[in-house]
Amino acid sequence: MDTIYVELMKIFPQLNAALASGIYVFARLMGFFRFAPVFNKKEIPGMIKICLALLFTIIMTPFLKVETLVGTQDSFALSILLNFAVGAMIGYLAQLILLAVEAGADMINMQMGLSSAMVLDPTTSSQVSILTRIMSLLGVLIFMHIGGVYWLIRALLRSFEIFPLFATSVPLKELVNMDYLIKMSSNVLFMGLQIASPVLLATLGQDIILGVISKTAPQVNVFQLSFLFKPVFGAAIMVWILPMLLNVISDYFTTYANIF
Repeated sequence: MDTIYVELMKIFPQLNAALASGIYVFARLMGFFRFAPVFNKKEIPGMIKICLALLFTIIMTPFLKVETLVGTQDSFALSILLNFAVGAMIGYLAQLILLAVEAGADMINMQMGLSSAMVLDPTTSSQVSILTRIMSLLGVLIFMHIGGVYWLIRALLRSFEIFPLFATSVPLKELVNMDYLIKMSSNVLFMGLQIASPVLLATLGQDIILGVISKTAPQVNVFQLSFLFKPVFGAAIMVWILPMLLNVISDYFTTYANIF
């Protein structure tokens, strides 16, 4: 078998370069799939992710001009680690965009008094509220609908031009638009507050009304009424503003379409 492999390398010299480069492409794709939205869902079996990464590797490698990429690298393990880190970095930056939606859902969930309704999120292996889970899935669906997966693949392909497979240093300034990154990180809570503001204002008005009732009629148990009215009133507001909320989230995602 080894003899056949050696003879094949002599007959097809590009095959050796493609196999050598394919290992690094596969490592970058595995880091990308670990953190990128849509691909990082634990509902997707690990074997499916590995097969998908292998399929992407077979498709991408011929277009990378691997004969010009093969060079002398300092360490095989270092190159694998750096390629995995670059793929993970691109995936995490995309995931950071979706965190604003989850931040807004957390604010709404706390204001509606649904903090005790928790479920296990298999993606993060942590307890999250039902509303946060719904909003997270809604954000992923909107991200896919407006072409977010295409943005991710385009960013991954561009990373091979900026950070070659056998490079030993990561050019952060060229790989990521730092101005957009700083703005996106600082706007996570701001955008979350913008998403949650209708429900927050509505529940604040309800608290003011209940406070007035408690002063005019002290015999009314306002504390118990607040637990009764807040979830129903908040859910009604959510249903009412949902079309507008979809437009706000879509515009927010589109703003960062060119971050990579």
